Amino acid sequence: MLTKFKALPEQVKQYLIVTGNYWGFTLTDGALRMLVVLHFHQLGYTPLAIAMLFLFYEIFGVVTNLVGGYLGARVGLNRTMNIGLGLQVAALCMLLVPNTMLTLVWVMAAQGLSGIAKDLNKMSAKSSIKMLVNSDSAQESSQKLYGWIAKLTGSKNALKGAGFFLGGALLSLFGFKSAIAIMALGLAIIWIMSVVSLKKDLGKAKSKPKFSEIFSKSRSINILSAARLFLFAARDVWFVVALPLYLGSQFGWDHYYVGGFLALWIIAYGFVQTQAPKLTSRADGNPPGGREALFWVCALAAIPGVIALALMFNVSPELSLLIGLMIFGAVFAINSSLHSFLIVHYASDDGISLDVGFYYMANAMGRLLGTVLSGYVYQVAGLEACLWISSGMLAITALISLYLPKS
Repeated sequence: MLTKFKALPEQVKQYLIVTGNYWGFTLTDGALRMLVVLHFHQLGYTPLAIAMLFLFYEIFGVVTNLVGGYLGARVGLNRTMNIGLGLQVAALCMLLVPNTMLTLVWVMAAQGLSGIAKDLNKMSAKSSIKMLVNSDSAQESSQKLYGWIAKLTGSKNALKGAGFFLGGALLSLFGFKSAIAIMALGLAIIWIMSVVSLKKDLGKAKSKPKFSEIFSKSRSINILSAARLFLFAARDVWFVVALPLYLGSQFGWDHYYVGGFLALWIIAYGFVQTQAPKLTSRADGNPPGGREALFWVCALAAIPGVIALALMFNVSPELSLLIGLMIFGAVFAINSSLHSFLIVHYASDDGISLDVGFYYMANAMGRLLGTVLSGYVYQVAGLEACLWISSGMLAITALISLYLPKS
């Protein structure tokens, strides 16, 4: 297998290394989130307190995407990716302290470090793909780029789903500390291999950008970033804290069931993302644009409201929620994959990480807003309220998407 890998073209080898890094990181990221939610719920933390554990994770994600894009353009995406892997190992090790030190503030700090790591890793992986695509025509290049991004994003989310299951299973089998130690060791091995094998000048801009250039000057990217903010806030307002706690408290599911179901959901979500190019590309062979982005977010906007109505009127609550969640996941996956292509498509070739970093800053702001609201709204008004807010945010996303370039 090693001989076959060495015989591959250099671009393909770098793509596989980037993807492998992204996979390994994502597995631990999904598992850590599930471990924290379930473990601290077990300890008696309120939904809002659990949401606060992720506050620094999301806040530092906003800052990291802005500054990380600038760093990637100056020092290279290989360095920002490896820094991200190393910081995640450090964040995991922070949670291995004695129980007396495992305070709310300490866990928030560890999650903050993990948030920096996650967004450095994601920004580096998504930006590097455009640097590795090489085709004779612009149309062929765009289609290949969309395919590669869809595969990277879809496989990442499938691994994140596996991470949810892994987190629930490790917590049940080994307990919180041992689970964290196992993940830290595995990711440290991946980090060492990445430092040795990733290309040194990947993604470095030809001219050194100024720090003032971290804010995008592109109208298309600004509009897409605003749409992305509300799109991901609409998902996380009911998915991050409210849903796993609702499944456990209302349906009586244990850790295995909660982690396993959310894992299957994310895996299916990731699979649909890999198929997005087949579902959204135009008949003339050209890549999708603003028209497709508007259509798919409009299709998504009604789904949370329909689920909320089913719960409010007690229409087979468990079945309605699970089926609704599956439909939401499939349509959301297409929206997410389409957005992920459009940002790389719109971004400048030189210093691409600046544009991608700005866009994922908006993504992180959406996650931050959704996470805080998920804990607060669920605590004071329940899951149905979270779902109605989700539909409202998706309607705002649709309004913003009206202004995207149509082609």
